[in-house]
Amino acid sequence: MVFGKIEYLNLLPFHVFMKRFTSSTQQSMSMNYYKGVPAQINNKFVSRRVDAAFISSIKSKKYRHLNMGIIAKKEVLSVLVIPQPHNKNDKESATSNILARILNIQGEVLIGDKALKYYLQNNNYTDLAKLWHERYSLPFVFALLCYHKDKKLYKKIERNFLKQKVKIPNYILNNSSKATGIKNKDILNYLTYISYNLDTKAKLGLKTFLNKAKKI
Repeated sequence: MVFGKIEYLNLLPFHVFMKRFTSSTQQSMSMNYYKGVPAQINNKFVSRRVDAAFISSIKSKKYRHLNMGIIAKKEVLSVLVIPQPHNKNDKESATSNILARILNIQGEVLIGDKALKYYLQNNNYTDLAKLWHERYSLPFVFALLCYHKDKKLYKKIERNFLKQKVKIPNYILNNSSKATGIKNKDILNYLTYISYNLDTKAKLGLKTFLNKAKKI
């Protein structure tokens, strides 16, 4: 079984959970990981070289998914548009590039850890999730946990992950800080802006986004 692993900080709690989950079940022997940025993981999933992954919302609508995703209730800090004379997509992204077009924001789209680092060092940016919430009073769903098979397994992962608050060990925080150049306290603060529960309001936000995406 191959799981697509996006190594952005926004999924750090999930990766910690999965490490514990696989070590406590028989899945530790069968779970392999393909690592990549969202656009790469999307392609691997669509071609079925990855069995499950957090798939960009714009690519997820044809596939089975859990009530789990990467969701911003308001601002997100790591999906930004930086003012530029010309529009520039982030090659790692799919959903965020479309979101910028829906919101009619001109500039360079920046996502992930590099965007969070930019946010911490600058103030000339537009937070796309914040602007989305201001316009539509809805959360924004950036990705959904999709799967091709083994529904029972992934429903178990959903139940166990969503019912607990994952504590990130200091050594993992330290490693993440070293890898990204972002301080531990800033990583922990950032994670307070991320939700994983695809609740009723998040589903409405997703539906609204997908309907608007059809028109551009």
